[in-house]
Amino acid sequence: MPAPSPPPRPEALTQQQNRGLIAVIVLVPVLVALALWAFAWPAARIAPRDLPLGVAGPATATAPVQRQLEQRDGAFEIHRYADEAAARDAIEDRTVYGAVVVTAEGPRLLTASAASPSVAQMLQQAVAEQTPEGTKPTSVDVVPTSAGDPRGSAFAASVLPLALAGVASGAVVTLLGLRGTRAAGALLAAAALVGVVATAITHSWLGVLEGNWWTEAGVLSLTALAVGAAVAGLAALMGPAGTGLGGLLVVLLGNPFAGASSAPELLPEPAGTIGQWLPPGASASLLRSVSFFDGAAATGPALTLTWWAALGLGSVLLGSALTRRRRTGDPATKRAPALAG
Repeated sequence: MPAPSPPPRPEALTQQQNRGLIAVIVLVPVLVALALWAFAWPAARIAPRDLPLGVAGPATATAPVQRQLEQRDGAFEIHRYADEAAARDAIEDRTVYGAVVVTAEGPRLLTASAASPSVAQMLQQAVAEQTPEGTKPTSVDVVPTSAGDPRGSAFAASVLPLALAGVASGAVVTLLGLRGTRAAGALLAAAALVGVVATAITHSWLGVLEGNWWTEAGVLSLTALAVGAAVAGLAALMGPAGTGLGGLLVVLLGNPFAGASSAPELLPEPAGTIGQWLPPGASASLLRSVSFFDGAAATGPALTLTWWAALGLGSVLLGSALTRRRRTGDPATKRAPALAG
């Protein structure tokens, strides 16, 4: 039998402890700076950037309104519509966030607070600034948010708990040492349970959501699965560092860049675009579509979540297969032949 290795000397232990202390001292400020950048920077730069907005009515009447809106340095992406009915259809299809309808009595603003209460309020202020002093434009909420959450604050607050639930499921699966199909099955079961519980709270109890109950449960389950599978998949391929990387990616980037409390078009670039590529942002967009807009514009965010879930589960299975191959090919694991006699 090989001789046991000698214990580490006190000098080596002291050097190792010093290195760990320096790493902690350096890492904590870096994480704080990263968190402040991710959360505070988008919030401090909220402003419309190519925000889709409709203008409806005769061309001669809408031309002055369109010119005034286009003077706001790229704030709005103007879409022209022949009449109010076409503008309403565009809002319900999530093509635009609102529309200014020019009528003989004055401008009428159509909004959709279900798409973003912040955008609806901002459009009211912007249109009021364009109208002559002493006149107040009428405003119609074409797709209102739920009565239980008129400001959309509860909807926005639900993004972080879902992300944390996904991170927790991926981390627990990793800590328990589950691999392969067992890990994938555990992630699927946890995601399904999270979706049912979250829908019971947000839809049945709080009244935040108003769509089909089981469709919303499916969206919430897919969100938890996308996050959990991504965390577990990174851990399966990278080890413990993958768990931390997945958590940082979802919580420090995905949550503040999701635009759930405002809108992706109100965030500075590239935060708005990146947020829609990550599970929290895609989940918020998909949940708005199925809950308030009868599934309009749901394809993009649904595919994003599906890809995250599929790639995460595939990484879990791949990591398990690679681990088995390493163990099988390790000569130390092969049993030595017994000596005769």
